[in-house]
Parts: sequence; C-alpha cells; structure tokens
Amino acid sequence: MGVSGSGKSTVGVLLARQLNLSFVDGDDLHPMRNKQKMAAGIPLDDEDRAPWLDAIGALLARGPVVVACSALRRRYRDRLRAAAPGLKLIYLRGTRQLLASRLAGRQHEFMPARLLESQLATLEEPESDEHALTVDVDSPPEQLAARLAAELNCRRRSV
Repeated sequence: MGVSGSGKSTVGVLLARQLNLSFVDGDDLHPMRNKQKMAAGIPLDDEDRAPWLDAIGALLARGPVVVACSALRRRYRDRLRAAAPGLKLIYLRGTRQLLASRLAGRQHEFMPARLLESQLATLEEPESDEHALTVDVDSPPEQLAARLAAELNCRRRSV
C-alpha cells in the first residue's frame, strides 16, 4: 500500500517473484469510470472506491497473491481484511519530495502527478495494531523486495 509513486507495482512484481506468487496491479481492477475520473484529475471518493476494494478483497480471499493497492485509509484496509483475514500489509512510505520527483519522471495511463497532494491528504498511515511492514522507499526496489521477502518468510516460519 502507499500513494502514487511509492513503487507499489515495481516492488510488488519483484516481491511476487521472490515469493513465487502471482502479482496483480490493483489499478487494473478499477472500473473504467474510476480511471476516467482520475485521468481528468478528479480524486476518487469512498463511493468510487467501494467496488474496487471489493474486487481486490475477493482476489485476496482466493489465496496468496501480491497485490499493489493504495489502501490509503484505515477503513479501506479494514474492508480488505474483512475479505481476507490473513492479509499481510506492506506500507511503502516516501517523502513528498521523493514521490513528486518520481511522478514528474513518469507517464501513467490515468494517475496524473497532480493527484499526489490529494492522496497524501487522504493517507492514514497504518497503526500499530495493523501490524504492517513499513519500509521507506529511498532504497532501490530490488533491495526493498529482498528485505520484504526475507521478513515475510521469517514471519511465516514463526507462526
């Protein structure tokens, strides 16, 4: 989870490979209406996000998979956990400056860089009871994925 530019897809693909799991980009599960709204620079509201979160929750409920999803608010993450109680949450955290510089250097089908501010305003960082793995994204994606895979494998063995 994290805002646009945090590396959710990049790290997610690498992590899925290391864990020998499938990867799904949550962006692919947005209804066309949501994509059009974001492409127009209009932030999504909770009503827009509900079917998208339900689709992600249904995917997570089917079994182990790595999914890149913003999940910016606690209630969104709670909705995902209700569908998939074993959810392991990874929060990719970055500074406003780093995220903005990444977004300035890329083109995205429907997520313009100007929506970063609305995402940061919406973001509720995971609380301690959510047991999220939090990593700062100022390291190379390969290092982040290796670190996360090691931590997840360690947690799996200790349960």
